[in-house]
Amino acid sequence: MADDFSARYGDLINGSYDCVDRVVLNAWFPMGVNPGGFRTWWRRLHGGDDQLDNTHLMRMAGRFARRVKAWAAANGVPVIFCKAGERKHLIAEEYLETHVVTTGVFLVLAAKAPAAVWKVHRSARGVITNLEKKREYVYHYSFHIMDPAFGHLAIKMSGHPPFGAQVILNGQYAERPAMPHRVVAGLVGEPIAPGFAA
Repeated sequence: MADDFSARYGDLINGSYDCVDRVVLNAWFPMGVNPGGFRTWWRRLHGGDDQLDNTHLMRMAGRFARRVKAWAAANGVPVIFCKAGERKHLIAEEYLETHVVTTGVFLVLAAKAPAAVWKVHRSARGVITNLEKKREYVYHYSFHIMDPAFGHLAIKMSGHPPFGAQVILNGQYAERPAMPHRVVAGLVGEPIAPGFAA
């Protein structure tokens, strides 16, 4: 019996599948997605919006990049800057084949990708007249993590405000004999299907 996905897209699928290859969860902070919320967040962070301009937004992105590199250097985690078209998951898989990793972040991959960024427009008197959300190619940092329950997963985050992110779970960990367990109010319960929380 075909599942809903196969029934709906059966004429587009060549072959079959046994489990989800990966689950991608998009993440963002609600205040960062609209101009009023972003301005409020900036005011809370800096005590006002007198420095809310394109230069300070770029400086924030630069600080983010420097802090990622400094943390990685201090913890012995390699940072690899990838070129356009390189398949990041293949780089991570090759790294795993040639290195022994422990629980936690084991690799950071950086590459440019499109993301929402804010552009600040001010009048000649310095008053903010518009906060414009644009899509630009900016650096994203993929933190590759080895987790005891989920195996290899990645958190991909834009280095530019509003810091959009994705959590990417590897669906292939389902082939492992040990299954994660449901944790409810601190109690370990029955095994659940890999990749999905009840």
